[in-house]
Amino acid sequence: MNELTSFWSGWIIVISLGSIFGSFILLSVVRKGQRFNSETEQTMGHEFDGIEEYDNPLPRWWYWMFVMTVVFALAYLALYPGLGNYKGLLGWTQESSYEREVAKAEAEFGPMFAQFSQTPIEELAQNDQAMRIGQRLFANNCAQCHGSAATGSYGFPNLTDDDWLYGGDAAAISQTILNGRIAAMPAWGPMLGEEGVHNVSQYVLSLSGKETDVKAVQKGQQLYATNCLACHGAEGKGNHLFGAPNLTDNIWLYGGSPQQVMQTIRNGRNGQMPAWEGILGKDKAHVVAGYVYSLSNQ
Repeated sequence: MNELTSFWSGWIIVISLGSIFGSFILLSVVRKGQRFNSETEQTMGHEFDGIEEYDNPLPRWWYWMFVMTVVFALAYLALYPGLGNYKGLLGWTQESSYEREVAKAEAEFGPMFAQFSQTPIEELAQNDQAMRIGQRLFANNCAQCHGSAATGSYGFPNLTDDDWLYGGDAAAISQTILNGRIAAMPAWGPMLGEEGVHNVSQYVLSLSGKETDVKAVQKGQQLYATNCLACHGAEGKGNHLFGAPNLTDNIWLYGGSPQQVMQTIRNGRNGQMPAWEGILGKDKAHVVAGYVYSLSNQ
């Protein structure tokens, strides 16, 4: 963690200690000359709804409780970091505390994950205990994009169907989770022009059985063969090697309306899934791969 500059470190120290000592001084000044058990008929000089406030000293328990909070605050700031760049007498840090918790968890659960890692993903997907753990790992790390039910959302694929950009076998899923994926479709608008974008979109929509303009489809088919066939294939079935989607199944990552398809062709798309090996480790990633594999092979 980067340290604060000398100015800001000093500013925090002054504000923190000044607040503590200032509160204690104020308490002492207010109490000066008063005894705990003394009572007076003198009031504070204001009245509301017939109620007046006497000018009596604070109760003994309240005063000493306040003194104890001051002592506790000073002791805490001496032991733990809280005064700018001062690290505290105990040397405690959030990082070291987190690392201890992680090390404790690894010592307790590491052997279990190591055992799971020796099981093929296809078999692991039948292990109820492993799948319950995989579901929790998925919820903590993957649900933010793919949803808690793994059904995906706009720009994030559904993991419960049989439509896979990079392949849905165990090896492909494992590689996707471990290494991540970077997908890019170029923007064809500058090359095709607006009319060409419209014609290609009509042809693409026709591949999935949608109602289209016949003349535009014929023109779009020629443009598709020249510009799109290399990735999506002659029949529009896609290519797992490039992550090129199947255009014939009516499953659309960015929407399948004419306007959305035209936007995809015109402006291109860029998607990235991060690599999880460095975050989860191979053993946990193996369990997550088993869980994801189970979603579409139940």
